[in-house]
Amino acid sequence: MTLSELKYIVALAQEKHFGRAAERCFVSQPTLSVAIKKLESELGISIFERSKNSVNLTPLGEQVVQQANVVLENVKSLKEIAQGGKDQLKGALKIGAIYTIGPYLFPHLIPQVQSLAPDMPLYIEEDYTKNLRRKLREGELDVIIIALPFTEPDVLTKAIYDEHFEVLLPNGHRWLQKDAIHPDELPESDLLLLGEGHCFRDQVLEMCPALAKHQNSKLKAVMEGSSLETLRHMVASGMGITVLPKSATGTNQYPSEVLQTRPFIKPMPSRTVAIAWRASFPRPKAVDLITQAASLCQLF
Repeated sequence: MTLSELKYIVALAQEKHFGRAAERCFVSQPTLSVAIKKLESELGISIFERSKNSVNLTPLGEQVVQQANVVLENVKSLKEIAQGGKDQLKGALKIGAIYTIGPYLFPHLIPQVQSLAPDMPLYIEEDYTKNLRRKLREGELDVIIIALPFTEPDVLTKAIYDEHFEVLLPNGHRWLQKDAIHPDELPESDLLLLGEGHCFRDQVLEMCPALAKHQNSKLKAVMEGSSLETLRHMVASGMGITVLPKSATGTNQYPSEVLQTRPFIKPMPSRTVAIAWRASFPRPKAVDLITQAASLCQLF
């Protein structure tokens, strides 16, 4: 059984005429006829019912032709995959990002990628670092965007930008009189943080170790399961203050009298955002393009 024979029976089933089917397959009519008879003999069935004036599929032949179509479509897909692999900037790229990066980077990154590589659509998802790590390792994702430090065997990383942290304050907060905030001052106010599992929460606690010892019932109540968007809305409603990456402050979404930010004193705490990919990933040019596109994004 050959792919050519499958093409022949599909063509004959559609044309219902040996001459037209042969012409469509760019072979002579005897060549097509002999090949189809050979396939019928190999399968031990009649695929076509022939008469002097017509060619029709037998009931079993209909099933055979249907499956032949599936096989030919799968072969076509394999060729497309192989062709796409030759051009590293062609074909979908599966990219993941942590929750505190994706919503703020992707709206800028996707248009840049579409401009630089129109034949490389992005499949995107957001998750926790630990889940993205697993999906990258198991091949469910091609690249991930995370905050450093990030280590994983046989995985490469490359920094794409640095981002300072800022304090988000509600209207009337006493710290609005300050030009900059010291991290050690954070326990003095009702601070809203992300819940367990978010690496950004760990980074905030790391920059101010006193927070880990700070016992505050209100703080405990809002730490669980929050997103940066939710924290921002909570600050706007007057529930407290929070620390956000500069790209997520979103003060332009509120009147200036509702939300304002203040920087930390120097050296300002910050994070390094990086792209990570398997060392064996066969499309390094795609990784380079994502890095280039990220550098063109105006996040802050």
